[in-house]
Amino acid sequence: MRIDTKEDRRDRIRFRIRKRLRGSADQPRLSVFRSGAHIYAQVIDDGAGRTLAAASSVEPALKARLADGARGSNRQGAEVVGQAIAERLKDKGITRVVFDRNGFLYHGRVRAVAEAARQAGLQF
Repeated sequence: MRIDTKEDRRDRIRFRIRKRLRGSADQPRLSVFRSGAHIYAQVIDDGAGRTLAAASSVEPALKARLADGARGSNRQGAEVVGQAIAERLKDKGITRVVFDRNGFLYHGRVRAVAEAARQAGLQF
């Protein structure tokens, strides 16, 4: 695969990560995607090919929970998304996941989602 753009580089890293990570019914995969304005998290059972839960900074319910100055494009908004995804999983009885950074560096908003989900009770 030839690397011409930043997205090509991220795709290459994402494929390398995905070779090793596999979500199951017992321990699904928590995948994070960040755009310039928003952050998205979804939990996937790769064996069944189903999304078990999802949360994003676009949802009106989560926008209402954003504190003053928090948006989908900063760390405070990412923490709200991480807490929300953890709450939704705990309601379904899931406490263990595999974290998939989806080719992004484990830094900034991606790290904020992971740490907020851990503080809310997820184990990974």
